[in-house]
Amino acid sequence: MAGGKIKKERTRRGGETAAANPHYQGGIPFHKSKGQHILKNPLLIDTIVQKSGIKSTDVILEIGPGTGNLTKKLLEAGKSVIAVELDPRMVLELQRRFQGTPFSNRLKVIQGDVLKCDLPYFDICVANIPYQISSPLTFKLLAHRPLFWCAVIMFQREFAMRLVAQPGDTLYCRLSVNTQLLSRVSHLLKVGKNNFRPPPKVDSSVVRIEPRKPQPSVNFKEWDGLVRICFNRKNKTLGSIFRQKSVLSLLEKNYKTLRALQLPENGASEDTEMTMDVSALGDTGEDTSMEIDDGADEEEMEVEDGDTRGSEFKDKVLGVFIQGGFEEKRSSKLTQADFMHVLSLFNRAGIHFS
Repeated sequence: MAGGKIKKERTRRGGETAAANPHYQGGIPFHKSKGQHILKNPLLIDTIVQKSGIKSTDVILEIGPGTGNLTKKLLEAGKSVIAVELDPRMVLELQRRFQGTPFSNRLKVIQGDVLKCDLPYFDICVANIPYQISSPLTFKLLAHRPLFWCAVIMFQREFAMRLVAQPGDTLYCRLSVNTQLLSRVSHLLKVGKNNFRPPPKVDSSVVRIEPRKPQPSVNFKEWDGLVRICFNRKNKTLGSIFRQKSVLSLLEKNYKTLRALQLPENGASEDTEMTMDVSALGDTGEDTSMEIDDGADEEEMEVEDGDTRGSEFKDKVLGVFIQGGFEEKRSSKLTQADFMHVLSLFNRAGIHFS
């Protein structure tokens, strides 16, 4: 059995043995609540490694290596592997598995939470990750400097399809837009639940993420502020979304604050600031659902034309969309270039989103 030394069967309470439990490997129980689903299909592991295109000179980052089934193949393909593992039991199993082998001096194991620890230099990331950290991990990787050349990651299938969704697709959302702003994303293969031990409740997909070089010159806080608003009701027209009192109130507050402080328009961020902003894009709580529609009466939420004070700023905002021809367009159909254009028009009008 892959996964290290096989311990003698130990009787648990009630007389059940570790071997009798299908969620054991090498005597270690797997916790589904922690996202521990170990790849058990060797042909699938070989396919993932092959599609990764690992070079013999690559330093490979693996997240959640578990008992080391994928780790072994990565060590065979690349220069070295840095494995980040939270579970101390898995760390011990990894060390046992490769101790005394030719791979031992090419494997570095970091015990800790990958979202909290500082990642060292790596060329490529290949990983079967806990699905609950998918979004923050994706943007943590994209914020890493220096940029890696590629990441090949196993995600829950629906999350993966959101990553690769294009304008007009049902799953196209804020996550799609933010990820594709920073990287080229492609779907590699679908993976059935029976390829894991224990099997998850959902199917999975392997996705390839290649950071764009150079990274786009955009203030990411501004960008995400715009995209958040647009995808709050992605199938409504932009004119309808930006007539909402809550949206106009937020923008007008930013507008008045910047005018009072007489601050210049923000240009491209410095690299350190950019890194922090990219990480913030991982806060994609609303992306796990489809279009948000709370059933509120939009007419009651709009600024009435008779409200002179509010109407003046409303006309300024809607004038941006009229100028660019976006008033009747929907977020669900907009491309990266469209969002860039909208943001630049707002900024030229002195209206900001952060």
